[in-house]
Amino acid sequence: MDNLSRYRGKIWLVLCLFFVCWYFVIHNVKWYKFSPPTTVFRRPVDDIDSTTTYLAAARSGNDDEKQGGGGGGSDEKTNLVSIDGEIDWVHDEAQVRALEKELEPVLQKFKPKPMEKKKQAVETLIDRVAEQMGGTLTRRSACSGRYIYVHKLPSRFNDDILEDCRSFNKWQDMCPSIDNMGLGPKLGNPQRVFSKSGWYSTNQFLLEVIFRNRMKQYECLTNDSSIASAVYVPYYAGLDVSRYLFDHNTSSRDALSLDLAEWLHGRPEWKTRSGKDHFLVAGRIIWDFRREIDDDDAWGNKLMVLPELKNMTILTIEKSPWHNDDFGIPYPTYFHPRNDNEIVEWQNKIKRQKRRSLFCFAGAPRPKMEDSIRNEIIEQCVASPRKCRLLQCSYGNLRCQQPVDVMKLFQSSIFCLQPPGDSYTRRSTFDSILAGCIPVFFNPGSAYIQYLWHLPREFEKYSVFIDEDDVKVKNVSIDKILSRISTKKVSEMREKIIELIPNLVYADPRSKLEKFNDAFDLSVKGVLKRMDYLSKNTSSLDFDQKFSWKYLLFGSVQNHKWDRYFRYSMNHKVKKQTEMF
Repeated sequence: MDNLSRYRGKIWLVLCLFFVCWYFVIHNVKWYKFSPPTTVFRRPVDDIDSTTTYLAAARSGNDDEKQGGGGGGSDEKTNLVSIDGEIDWVHDEAQVRALEKELEPVLQKFKPKPMEKKKQAVETLIDRVAEQMGGTLTRRSACSGRYIYVHKLPSRFNDDILEDCRSFNKWQDMCPSIDNMGLGPKLGNPQRVFSKSGWYSTNQFLLEVIFRNRMKQYECLTNDSSIASAVYVPYYAGLDVSRYLFDHNTSSRDALSLDLAEWLHGRPEWKTRSGKDHFLVAGRIIWDFRREIDDDDAWGNKLMVLPELKNMTILTIEKSPWHNDDFGIPYPTYFHPRNDNEIVEWQNKIKRQKRRSLFCFAGAPRPKMEDSIRNEIIEQCVASPRKCRLLQCSYGNLRCQQPVDVMKLFQSSIFCLQPPGDSYTRRSTFDSILAGCIPVFFNPGSAYIQYLWHLPREFEKYSVFIDEDDVKVKNVSIDKILSRISTKKVSEMREKIIELIPNLVYADPRSKLEKFNDAFDLSVKGVLKRMDYLSKNTSSLDFDQKFSWKYLLFGSVQNHKWDRYFRYSMNHKVKKQTEMF
Protein backbone atom coordinates (compact mmCIF):
# COMPACT_ATOMS: atom_id res chain seq x y z
CA MET A 1 0.00 0.00 0.00
CA ASP A 2 2.85 2.32 0.82
CA ASN A 3 4.40 1.61 -2.58
CA LEU A 4 1.12 2.45 -4.31
CA SER A 5 0.96 5.80 -2.48
CA ARG A 6 4.49 6.66 -3.53
CA TYR A 7 3.73 5.81 -7.15
CA ARG A 8 0.60 7.98 -7.05
CA GLY A 9 2.62 10.87 -5.60
CA LYS A 10 5.21 10.58 -8.39
CA ILE A 11 2.48 10.43 -11.05
CA TRP A 12 0.85 13.60 -9.68
CA LEU A 13 4.30 15.34 -9.67
CA VAL A 14 4.90 14.37 -13.30
CA LEU A 15 1.42 15.55 -14.28
CA CYS A 16 2.00 18.91 -12.57
CA LEU A 17 5.31 19.40 -14.31
CA PHE A 18 3.73 18.41 -17.62
CA PHE A 19 0.93 20.97 -17.07
CA VAL A 20 3.46 23.77 -16.40
CA CYS A 21 5.46 22.92 -19.54
CA TRP A 22 2.27 22.57 -21.59
CA TYR A 23 1.03 25.99 -20.44
CA PHE A 24 4.41 27.60 -21.21
CA VAL A 25 4.65 26.10 -24.71
CA ILE A 26 1.01 26.67 -25.75
CA HIS A 27 1.12 30.28 -24.58
CA ASN A 28 4.29 31.22 -26.46
CA VAL A 29 4.79 28.93 -29.46
CA LYS A 30 3.19 28.96 -32.90
CA TRP A 31 3.12 25.58 -34.61
CA TYR A 32 3.34 25.91 -38.36
CA LYS A 33 4.37 22.44 -39.39
CA PHE A 34 4.58 18.89 -38.05
CA SER A 35 8.38 18.89 -38.51
CA PRO A 36 10.52 19.73 -35.46
CA PRO A 37 10.65 23.53 -35.11
CA THR A 38 13.81 25.57 -35.35
CA THR A 39 14.01 28.45 -32.99
CA VAL A 40 14.69 32.09 -33.59
CA PHE A 41 14.60 34.66 -30.83
CA ARG A 42 14.13 38.08 -32.34
CA ARG A 43 14.88 41.52 -31.11
CA PRO A 44 15.32 44.86 -32.88
CA VAL A 45 19.02 45.66 -33.33
CA ASP A 46 18.62 49.38 -32.68
CA ASP A 47 17.09 48.83 -29.23
CA ILE A 48 19.76 46.89 -27.35
CA ASP A 49 19.39 47.28 -23.58
CA SER A 50 21.75 45.58 -21.18
CA THR A 51 18.82 44.77 -18.89
CA THR A 52 16.70 43.16 -21.60
CA THR A 53 16.56 39.42 -22.07
CA TYR A 54 17.03 38.20 -25.56
CA LEU A 55 18.49 35.35 -27.54
CA ALA A 56 20.11 35.34 -30.97
CA ALA A 57 19.98 32.39 -33.27
CA ALA A 58 23.30 30.70 -34.02
CA ARG A 59 24.94 30.55 -37.37
CA SER A 60 25.11 26.78 -37.73
CA GLY A 61 22.65 26.70 -40.63
CA ASN A 62 24.15 29.61 -42.48
CA ASP A 63 26.24 28.23 -45.35
CA ASP A 64 27.60 31.63 -46.36
CA GLU A 65 29.08 32.22 -42.94
CA LYS A 66 30.62 28.75 -42.80
CA GLN A 67 32.45 29.63 -46.00
CA GLY A 68 33.58 32.95 -44.58
CA GLY A 69 31.47 34.80 -47.10
CA GLY A 70 29.39 37.81 -46.36
CA GLY A 71 26.66 37.92 -48.93
CA GLY A 72 25.20 41.05 -50.32
CA GLY A 73 22.22 41.67 -48.08
CA SER A 74 19.80 40.37 -45.45
CA ASP A 75 16.13 39.70 -44.82
CA GLU A 76 14.32 43.04 -44.53
CA LYS A 77 12.12 41.67 -41.75
CA THR A 78 14.95 40.89 -39.36
CA ASN A 79 18.49 41.95 -38.52
CA LEU A 80 19.33 38.61 -36.93
CA VAL A 81 21.10 35.56 -38.34
CA SER A 82 18.50 32.78 -38.34
CA ILE A 83 19.10 29.08 -38.03
CA ASP A 84 16.69 27.61 -40.58
CA GLY A 85 13.16 27.99 -39.39
CA GLU A 86 10.66 30.80 -39.20
CA ILE A 87 9.10 30.34 -35.74
CA ASP A 88 9.00 33.61 -33.78
CA TRP A 89 8.91 33.09 -30.02
CA VAL A 90 9.55 36.57 -28.64
CA HIS A 91 8.15 39.45 -30.70
CA ASP A 92 9.21 42.37 -28.57
CA GLU A 93 10.24 43.49 -25.14
CA ALA A 94 6.65 43.45 -23.85
CA GLN A 95 6.40 39.71 -24.42
CA VAL A 96 9.70 39.14 -22.67
CA ARG A 97 8.43 40.99 -19.62
CA ALA A 98 5.15 39.06 -19.75
CA LEU A 99 7.14 35.81 -19.84
CA GLU A 100 9.13 36.94 -16.80
CA LYS A 101 5.92 37.65 -14.89
CA GLU A 102 4.49 34.21 -15.70
CA LEU A 103 7.68 32.55 -14.49
CA GLU A 104 7.74 34.39 -11.14
CA PRO A 105 7.06 31.21 -9.06
CA VAL A 106 9.89 29.36 -10.76
CA LEU A 107 12.26 32.29 -10.29
CA GLN A 108 11.80 32.38 -6.51
CA LYS A 109 14.46 29.73 -6.05
CA PHE A 110 16.96 32.11 -7.65
CA LYS A 111 16.26 34.66 -4.88
CA PRO A 112 15.66 37.47 -7.38
CA LYS A 113 15.82 40.37 -4.99
CA PRO A 114 17.80 42.70 -7.31
CA MET A 115 16.18 43.11 -10.72
CA GLU A 116 19.43 42.23 -12.45
CA LYS A 117 19.59 38.82 -10.76
CA LYS A 118 16.01 38.14 -11.74
CA LYS A 119 16.63 38.90 -15.39
CA GLN A 120 19.77 36.80 -15.37
CA ALA A 121 17.78 33.88 -13.97
CA VAL A 122 15.14 34.26 -16.68
CA GLU A 123 17.81 34.26 -19.37
CA THR A 124 19.40 31.13 -17.93
CA LEU A 125 16.06 29.33 -17.75
CA ILE A 126 15.14 30.23 -21.33
CA ASP A 127 18.54 29.06 -22.52
CA ARG A 128 18.04 25.71 -20.84
CA VAL A 129 14.53 25.26 -22.26
CA ALA A 130 15.71 26.18 -25.76
CA GLU A 131 18.66 23.81 -25.49
CA GLN A 132 16.38 20.95 -24.42
CA MET A 133 14.21 21.60 -27.49
CA GLY A 134 17.20 20.98 -29.76
CA GLY A 135 18.12 24.55 -30.65
CA THR A 136 21.77 25.56 -31.06
CA LEU A 137 21.53 29.05 -29.66
CA THR A 138 23.99 31.82 -28.96
CA ARG A 139 23.38 34.82 -26.79
CA ARG A 140 23.50 37.97 -28.91
CA SER A 141 25.24 39.81 -26.08
CA ALA A 142 28.23 37.42 -26.37
CA CYS A 143 28.94 38.85 -29.83
CA SER A 144 27.90 42.42 -29.13
CA GLY A 145 30.60 44.67 -30.55
CA ARG A 146 32.39 41.65 -32.06
CA TYR A 147 30.40 40.91 -35.20
CA ILE A 148 32.44 40.76 -38.41
CA TYR A 149 30.97 40.81 -41.88
CA VAL A 150 33.04 39.12 -44.61
CA HIS A 151 32.85 40.38 -48.16
CA LYS A 152 32.17 37.62 -50.66
CA LEU A 153 34.75 38.75 -53.19
CA PRO A 154 34.86 37.45 -56.73
CA SER A 155 37.31 34.54 -56.90
CA ARG A 156 39.83 36.54 -58.92
CA PHE A 157 40.78 38.30 -55.69
CA ASN A 158 41.69 35.15 -53.75
CA ASP A 159 41.05 31.57 -54.90
CA ASP A 160 42.09 32.20 -58.51
CA ILE A 161 45.37 33.70 -57.28
CA LEU A 162 46.22 30.42 -55.56
CA GLU A 163 45.83 28.65 -58.89
CA ASP A 164 48.77 30.75 -60.10
CA CYS A 165 51.03 29.61 -57.24
CA ARG A 166 54.03 28.84 -59.48
CA SER A 167 54.46 32.53 -60.16
CA PHE A 168 54.69 33.57 -56.49
CA ASN A 169 58.46 33.10 -56.28
CA LYS A 170 61.01 32.85 -59.09
CA TRP A 171 63.49 30.92 -56.92
CA GLN A 172 61.17 28.58 -55.05
CA ASP A 173 58.06 26.54 -55.85
CA MET A 174 55.46 27.81 -53.40
CA CYS A 175 52.62 25.57 -54.59
CA PRO A 176 53.16 23.01 -51.77
CA SER A 177 52.98 25.91 -49.29
CA ILE A 178 49.26 26.40 -49.90
CA ASP A 179 48.46 22.87 -48.69
CA ASN A 180 46.72 22.35 -45.35
CA MET A 181 44.91 25.69 -45.53
CA GLY A 182 48.13 27.63 -46.06
CA LEU A 183 50.16 25.86 -43.37
CA GLY A 184 52.20 23.91 -45.92
CA PRO A 185 53.43 20.29 -45.76
CA LYS A 186 53.56 18.52 -42.40
CA LEU A 187 56.99 18.36 -40.78
CA GLY A 188 56.55 15.50 -38.36
CA ASN A 189 59.23 15.49 -35.67
CA PRO A 190 62.64 14.80 -37.23
CA GLN A 191 65.54 14.58 -34.75
CA ARG A 192 62.94 15.27 -32.02
CA VAL A 193 63.41 18.99 -32.61
CA PHE A 194 59.67 19.65 -32.62
CA SER A 195 56.79 18.18 -30.65
CA LYS A 196 54.61 15.28 -31.76
CA SER A 197 52.14 17.28 -33.87
CA GLY A 198 51.25 20.77 -35.06
CA TRP A 199 54.40 21.49 -37.09
CA TYR A 200 54.36 22.48 -40.76
CA SER A 201 56.79 23.85 -43.33
CA THR A 202 54.98 27.20 -43.40
CA ASN A 203 56.06 29.88 -45.86
CA GLN A 204 56.47 33.32 -44.30
CA PHE A 205 54.31 34.94 -46.99
CA LEU A 206 51.19 32.76 -46.56
CA LEU A 207 49.67 34.76 -43.71
CA GLU A 208 46.66 36.04 -45.67
CA VAL A 209 45.60 32.47 -46.57
CA ILE A 210 45.98 31.27 -42.97
CA PHE A 211 44.13 34.31 -41.65
CA ARG A 212 41.21 33.88 -44.05
CA ASN A 213 40.81 30.22 -43.12
CA ARG A 214 40.87 31.13 -39.45
CA MET A 215 38.25 33.81 -40.08
CA LYS A 216 35.90 31.16 -41.46
CA GLN A 217 35.81 29.64 -37.96
CA TYR A 218 35.31 32.96 -36.14
CA GLU A 219 32.38 32.64 -33.73
CA CYS A 220 30.84 36.06 -34.38
CA LEU A 221 30.48 36.18 -38.15
CA THR A 222 27.32 37.76 -39.52
CA ASN A 223 25.72 38.08 -42.93
CA ASP A 224 24.10 41.35 -41.86
CA SER A 225 26.61 44.18 -42.29
CA SER A 226 24.37 46.60 -40.39
CA ILE A 227 25.22 44.93 -37.06
CA ALA A 228 28.90 44.32 -37.88
CA SER A 229 31.63 46.22 -36.06
CA ALA A 230 34.17 45.41 -38.78
CA VAL A 231 34.14 44.28 -42.40
CA TYR A 232 36.83 41.86 -43.57
CA VAL A 233 38.08 41.97 -47.17
CA PRO A 234 39.63 38.54 -48.00
CA TYR A 235 41.92 39.78 -50.79
CA TYR A 236 45.27 38.01 -51.18
CA ALA A 237 47.14 41.26 -51.66
CA GLY A 238 50.61 39.90 -50.94
CA LEU A 239 50.33 36.83 -53.16
CA ASP A 240 48.88 38.98 -55.93
CA VAL A 241 51.72 41.51 -55.94
CA SER A 242 54.38 38.80 -55.53
CA ARG A 243 53.57 37.57 -59.04
CA TYR A 244 54.68 40.87 -60.57
CA LEU A 245 57.16 42.44 -58.10
CA PHE A 246 60.13 41.93 -60.40
CA ASP A 247 58.31 42.93 -63.57
CA HIS A 248 59.20 46.37 -64.86
CA ASN A 249 55.56 47.13 -65.49
CA THR A 250 53.48 49.07 -62.97
CA SER A 251 50.26 48.29 -64.83
CA SER A 252 50.45 44.56 -64.09
CA ARG A 253 51.36 45.21 -60.45
CA ASP A 254 48.46 47.63 -59.94
CA ALA A 255 45.73 45.96 -62.01
CA LEU A 256 43.98 43.86 -59.37
CA SER A 257 44.38 46.51 -56.65
CA LEU A 258 42.62 49.05 -58.85
CA ASP A 259 39.94 46.47 -59.61
CA LEU A 260 39.41 45.85 -55.89
CA ALA A 261 39.09 49.56 -55.13
CA GLU A 262 36.41 49.89 -57.83
CA TRP A 263 34.55 46.80 -56.58
CA LEU A 264 34.53 47.97 -52.97
CA HIS A 265 33.50 51.50 -53.89
CA GLY A 266 30.34 50.15 -55.49
CA ARG A 267 29.26 48.11 -52.48
CA PRO A 268 26.58 49.42 -50.09
CA GLU A 269 28.65 48.20 -47.12
CA TRP A 270 31.47 50.52 -48.20
CA LYS A 271 29.26 53.56 -48.61
CA THR A 272 28.00 53.37 -45.02
CA ARG A 273 31.30 54.59 -43.55
CA SER A 274 33.45 55.11 -46.65
CA GLY A 275 35.48 52.02 -45.78
CA LYS A 276 36.51 53.09 -42.26
CA ASP A 277 35.17 49.84 -40.85
CA HIS A 278 36.94 47.71 -43.51
CA PHE A 279 40.18 45.82 -43.02
CA LEU A 280 42.33 43.39 -44.97
CA VAL A 281 45.42 41.27 -44.26
CA ALA A 282 48.49 41.53 -46.49
CA GLY A 283 51.12 38.83 -46.04
CA ARG A 284 54.08 40.97 -47.07
CA ILE A 285 55.84 44.03 -45.68
CA ILE A 286 53.95 47.29 -46.15
CA TRP A 287 56.59 48.69 -48.53
CA ASP A 288 55.39 46.24 -51.18
CA PHE A 289 52.12 48.21 -51.30
CA ARG A 290 53.22 51.85 -50.97
CA ARG A 291 54.67 52.82 -54.32
CA GLU A 292 54.38 56.61 -54.46
CA ILE A 293 55.33 57.15 -58.11
CA ASP A 294 54.32 55.59 -61.42
CA ASP A 295 57.83 54.60 -62.43
CA ASP A 296 58.36 51.11 -63.82
CA ASP A 297 61.60 50.83 -61.86
CA ALA A 298 59.94 51.77 -58.56
CA TRP A 299 59.24 48.96 -56.11
CA GLY A 300 55.83 47.45 -55.33
CA ASN A 301 52.30 48.45 -56.21
CA LYS A 302 50.18 51.36 -54.98
CA LEU A 303 47.44 49.51 -53.11
CA MET A 304 47.95 51.54 -49.94
CA VAL A 305 48.09 54.93 -51.66
CA LEU A 306 44.84 54.53 -53.60
CA PRO A 307 42.33 57.18 -52.43
CA GLU A 308 39.60 54.57 -51.99
CA LEU A 309 41.72 52.44 -49.63
CA LYS A 310 43.21 55.14 -47.42
CA ASN A 311 40.32 54.77 -44.97
CA MET A 312 40.89 51.04 -44.56
CA THR A 313 42.93 49.30 -41.87
CA ILE A 314 45.69 47.06 -43.20
CA LEU A 315 47.33 44.28 -41.18
CA THR A 316 50.81 43.36 -42.40
CA ILE A 317 53.88 41.48 -41.20
CA GLU A 318 55.67 44.86 -41.12
CA LYS A 319 54.02 48.25 -40.74
CA SER A 320 55.19 51.72 -41.66
CA PRO A 321 56.41 53.98 -38.84
CA TRP A 322 54.95 56.99 -40.66
CA HIS A 323 51.32 55.99 -41.25
CA ASN A 324 48.45 55.25 -38.88
CA ASP A 325 46.33 52.98 -41.08
CA ASP A 326 48.55 49.87 -41.07
CA PHE A 327 49.38 47.59 -38.14
CA GLY A 328 51.99 44.89 -37.69
CA ILE A 329 50.97 41.34 -36.83
CA PRO A 330 53.32 38.34 -36.43
CA TYR A 331 54.90 36.43 -39.28
CA PRO A 332 53.67 32.82 -39.47
CA THR A 333 55.95 30.34 -37.71
CA TYR A 334 56.23 26.58 -38.23
CA PHE A 335 54.02 25.79 -35.23
CA HIS A 336 50.21 25.68 -35.58
CA PRO A 337 48.75 23.99 -32.49
CA ARG A 338 45.39 22.27 -32.64
CA ASN A 339 44.60 22.62 -28.95
CA ASP A 340 45.81 24.13 -25.70
CA ASN A 341 47.64 20.96 -24.67
CA GLU A 342 49.96 21.17 -27.67
CA ILE A 343 51.00 24.67 -26.59
CA VAL A 344 51.62 23.61 -23.00
CA GLU A 345 53.55 20.56 -24.18
CA TRP A 346 55.80 22.75 -26.33
CA GLN A 347 56.31 25.32 -23.57
CA ASN A 348 57.40 22.58 -21.18
CA LYS A 349 59.83 21.19 -23.73
CA ILE A 350 61.43 24.59 -24.22
CA LYS A 351 61.78 25.14 -20.47
CA ARG A 352 63.85 21.95 -20.19
CA GLN A 353 66.05 22.76 -23.19
CA LYS A 354 69.81 22.87 -22.59
CA ARG A 355 71.49 25.86 -24.25
CA ARG A 356 75.19 25.49 -24.88
CA SER A 357 75.76 28.71 -26.87
CA LEU A 358 75.53 32.23 -25.51
CA PHE A 359 74.25 33.68 -28.78
CA CYS A 360 73.70 32.81 -32.43
CA PHE A 361 72.90 34.34 -35.79
CA ALA A 362 71.14 32.86 -38.82
CA GLY A 363 71.25 35.10 -41.86
CA ALA A 364 73.06 36.38 -44.91
CA PRO A 365 75.22 39.49 -45.24
CA ARG A 366 73.94 42.55 -47.08
CA PRO A 367 77.07 43.85 -48.86
CA LYS A 368 75.11 46.21 -51.13
CA MET A 369 73.32 47.94 -48.25
CA GLU A 370 75.47 50.67 -46.72
CA ASP A 371 73.51 50.87 -43.48
CA SER A 372 73.45 47.13 -42.84
CA ILE A 373 75.29 45.89 -39.75
CA ARG A 374 75.13 42.24 -40.73
CA ASN A 375 78.78 42.07 -41.80
CA GLU A 376 79.86 43.36 -38.38
CA ILE A 377 77.58 40.89 -36.60
CA ILE A 378 78.94 37.97 -38.59
CA GLU A 379 82.50 39.11 -37.83
CA GLN A 380 81.80 39.27 -34.11
CA CYS A 381 80.18 35.86 -34.15
CA VAL A 382 83.13 34.30 -35.96
CA ALA A 383 85.49 35.97 -33.45
CA SER A 384 83.70 34.18 -30.55
CA PRO A 385 83.51 30.57 -31.77
CA ARG A 386 83.00 29.14 -28.26
CA LYS A 387 80.08 31.41 -27.48
CA CYS A 388 78.43 32.08 -30.87
CA ARG A 389 76.96 29.72 -33.45
CA LEU A 390 76.56 30.98 -37.01
CA LEU A 391 74.29 29.70 -39.76
CA GLN A 392 75.41 31.48 -42.93
CA CYS A 393 72.45 31.87 -45.25
CA SER A 394 74.22 32.90 -48.42
CA TYR A 395 73.16 31.46 -51.75
CA GLY A 396 73.57 27.71 -51.99
CA ASN A 397 73.24 26.95 -48.27
CA LEU A 398 70.03 24.96 -48.16
CA ARG A 399 70.23 24.48 -44.39
CA CYS A 400 68.76 27.94 -43.92
CA GLN A 401 65.65 26.77 -45.72
CA GLN A 402 65.26 23.75 -43.43
CA PRO A 403 63.02 24.34 -40.39
CA VAL A 404 64.85 21.59 -38.47
CA ASP A 405 68.25 23.27 -38.79
CA VAL A 406 66.92 26.74 -37.98
CA MET A 407 64.92 25.68 -34.92
CA LYS A 408 67.72 23.43 -33.68
CA LEU A 409 70.11 26.39 -33.77
CA PHE A 410 67.73 28.64 -31.83
CA GLN A 411 66.92 25.96 -29.25
CA SER A 412 70.60 25.55 -28.40
CA SER A 413 71.26 29.29 -27.85
CA ILE A 414 70.44 31.71 -25.04
CA PHE A 415 70.27 34.82 -27.25
CA CYS A 416 69.36 35.15 -30.95
CA LEU A 417 70.65 38.18 -32.87
CA GLN A 418 67.95 39.88 -34.98
CA PRO A 419 69.45 42.74 -37.05
CA PRO A 420 67.37 44.33 -39.84
CA GLY A 421 67.63 42.73 -43.26
CA ASP A 422 66.01 44.10 -46.42
CA SER A 423 63.60 45.87 -44.09
CA TYR A 424 63.13 46.38 -40.36
CA THR A 425 61.57 43.01 -39.46
CA ARG A 426 62.38 39.31 -39.80
CA ARG A 427 60.41 36.10 -39.58
CA SER A 428 63.41 34.79 -37.66
CA THR A 429 62.34 36.91 -34.66
CA PHE A 430 59.23 34.79 -34.14
CA ASP A 431 61.03 31.51 -34.81
CA SER A 432 63.58 32.39 -32.13
CA ILE A 433 60.95 33.30 -29.52
CA LEU A 434 59.12 30.08 -30.37
CA ALA A 435 62.37 28.24 -29.62
CA GLY A 436 62.77 30.01 -26.27
CA CYS A 437 65.72 32.06 -27.52
CA ILE A 438 65.84 35.66 -26.25
CA PRO A 439 65.85 38.09 -29.23
CA VAL A 440 68.52 40.79 -29.46
CA PHE A 441 67.41 43.82 -31.50
CA PHE A 442 69.53 46.59 -32.95
CA ASN A 443 66.78 48.86 -34.26
CA PRO A 444 63.46 49.64 -32.47
CA GLY A 445 61.70 49.27 -35.83
CA SER A 446 62.38 45.51 -35.78
CA ALA A 447 59.72 44.80 -33.14
CA TYR A 448 59.04 47.51 -30.56
CA ILE A 449 56.95 49.80 -32.79
CA GLN A 450 55.55 46.93 -34.86
CA TYR A 451 53.58 44.37 -32.89
CA LEU A 452 51.79 46.46 -30.28
CA TRP A 453 48.87 44.03 -30.05
CA HIS A 454 51.09 41.01 -29.47
CA LEU A 455 54.26 42.04 -27.60
CA PRO A 456 54.65 43.91 -24.28
CA ARG A 457 55.60 47.56 -24.50
CA GLU A 458 58.12 46.91 -21.73
CA PHE A 459 60.54 45.47 -24.29
CA GLU A 460 63.34 44.95 -21.74
CA LYS A 461 61.27 42.14 -20.18
CA TYR A 462 61.63 39.88 -23.20
CA SER A 463 64.54 41.20 -25.28
CA VAL A 464 67.91 42.94 -25.35
CA PHE A 465 68.53 46.16 -27.27
CA ILE A 466 71.95 47.14 -28.67
CA ASP A 467 72.27 50.33 -30.70
CA GLU A 468 73.06 49.49 -34.33
CA ASP A 469 75.19 52.64 -34.66
CA ASP A 470 77.51 51.39 -31.91
CA VAL A 471 77.87 48.08 -33.72
CA LYS A 472 78.53 49.83 -36.99
CA VAL A 473 81.45 51.86 -35.64
CA LYS A 474 82.70 48.88 -33.59
CA ASN A 475 82.14 50.59 -30.24
CA VAL A 476 80.57 47.57 -28.58
CA SER A 477 81.24 43.89 -28.13
CA ILE A 478 78.07 41.81 -28.40
CA ASP A 479 79.80 39.02 -26.53
CA LYS A 480 80.63 41.25 -23.53
CA ILE A 481 77.19 42.87 -23.38
CA LEU A 482 75.37 39.54 -23.33
CA SER A 483 77.86 37.91 -20.94
CA ARG A 484 77.22 40.62 -18.33
CA ILE A 485 73.49 39.86 -18.10
CA SER A 486 72.84 37.99 -14.86
CA THR A 487 71.56 34.44 -14.74
CA LYS A 488 68.48 35.64 -12.88
CA LYS A 489 67.68 38.23 -15.57
CA VAL A 490 68.17 35.64 -18.31
CA SER A 491 65.79 33.27 -16.51
CA GLU A 492 63.17 36.01 -16.16
CA MET A 493 63.39 36.95 -19.85
CA ARG A 494 63.16 33.35 -20.98
CA GLU A 495 60.13 32.79 -18.75
CA LYS A 496 58.50 35.83 -20.36
CA ILE A 497 59.08 34.78 -23.97
CA ILE A 498 57.82 31.28 -23.24
CA GLU A 499 54.70 32.91 -21.81
CA LEU A 500 54.39 34.95 -25.04
CA ILE A 501 54.47 31.94 -27.38
CA PRO A 502 50.65 31.56 -27.67
CA ASN A 503 50.36 35.24 -28.68
CA LEU A 504 52.72 34.76 -31.62
CA VAL A 505 51.54 31.54 -33.26
CA TYR A 506 48.53 30.96 -35.52
CA ALA A 507 46.50 27.95 -34.45
CA ASP A 508 45.51 25.35 -37.02
CA PRO A 509 42.48 26.80 -38.89
CA ARG A 510 40.73 23.45 -38.60
CA SER A 511 40.59 23.68 -34.81
CA LYS A 512 40.23 26.21 -32.03
CA LEU A 513 42.06 26.98 -28.82
CA GLU A 514 40.02 27.29 -25.64
CA LYS A 515 42.37 28.65 -23.01
CA PHE A 516 44.84 30.70 -25.05
CA ASN A 517 44.45 33.64 -27.41
CA ASP A 518 46.67 33.14 -30.46
CA ALA A 519 47.99 35.72 -32.93
CA PHE A 520 44.71 35.64 -34.88
CA ASP A 521 42.60 36.26 -31.79
CA LEU A 522 44.73 39.20 -30.67
CA SER A 523 44.71 40.66 -34.19
CA VAL A 524 40.92 40.54 -34.35
CA LYS A 525 40.66 42.14 -30.91
CA GLY A 526 43.00 44.88 -32.07
CA VAL A 527 40.93 45.51 -35.19
CA LEU A 528 37.66 45.67 -33.23
CA LYS A 529 39.19 48.07 -30.71
CA ARG A 530 40.39 50.30 -33.55
CA MET A 531 36.98 50.21 -35.26
CA ASP A 532 35.31 51.20 -32.01
CA TYR A 533 37.72 54.12 -31.66
CA LEU A 534 37.13 55.26 -35.25
CA SER A 535 33.36 55.09 -34.82
CA LYS A 536 33.56 57.42 -31.81
CA ASN A 537 36.25 59.78 -33.14
CA THR A 538 35.35 61.13 -36.56
CA SER A 539 37.79 64.03 -36.50
CA SER A 540 41.23 63.73 -38.05
CA LEU A 541 44.35 63.22 -35.98
CA ASP A 542 45.81 66.32 -34.39
CA PHE A 543 49.41 65.36 -35.21
CA ASP A 544 51.44 64.63 -38.30
CA GLN A 545 51.20 60.99 -39.43
CA LYS A 546 54.97 60.91 -39.73
CA PHE A 547 55.02 60.58 -35.93
CA SER A 548 52.52 57.73 -35.81
CA TRP A 549 55.13 55.27 -34.52
CA LYS A 550 55.75 57.52 -31.52
CA TYR A 551 52.12 58.27 -30.77
CA LEU A 552 50.97 54.64 -30.96
CA LEU A 553 53.82 53.44 -28.75
CA PHE A 554 54.14 56.24 -26.21
CA GLY A 555 50.90 58.23 -26.61
CA SER A 556 52.90 61.36 -27.34
CA VAL A 557 54.77 63.00 -30.23
CA GLN A 558 57.32 64.79 -28.08
CA ASN A 559 61.02 64.44 -28.84
CA HIS A 560 62.38 60.97 -28.15
CA LYS A 561 65.79 59.33 -28.25
CA TRP A 562 64.59 57.04 -31.04
CA ASP A 563 63.74 59.90 -33.41
CA ARG A 564 66.97 59.38 -35.33
CA TYR A 565 65.87 55.87 -36.30
CA PHE A 566 62.72 57.10 -37.99
CA ARG A 567 63.63 60.19 -39.95
CA TYR A 568 60.95 60.24 -42.61
CA SER A 569 62.11 59.67 -46.16
CA MET A 570 60.12 59.00 -49.30
CA ASN A 571 63.08 56.99 -50.56
CA HIS A 572 63.03 54.35 -47.86
CA LYS A 573 66.01 52.03 -47.82
CA VAL A 574 63.94 48.87 -48.37
CA LYS A 575 65.29 46.88 -51.29
CA LYS A 576 63.94 43.99 -53.29
CA GLN A 577 63.39 40.96 -51.12
CA THR A 578 65.30 38.16 -52.76
CA GLU A 579 66.24 36.18 -49.66
CA MET A 580 64.35 34.80 -46.67
CA PHE A 581 67.07 35.65 -44.15
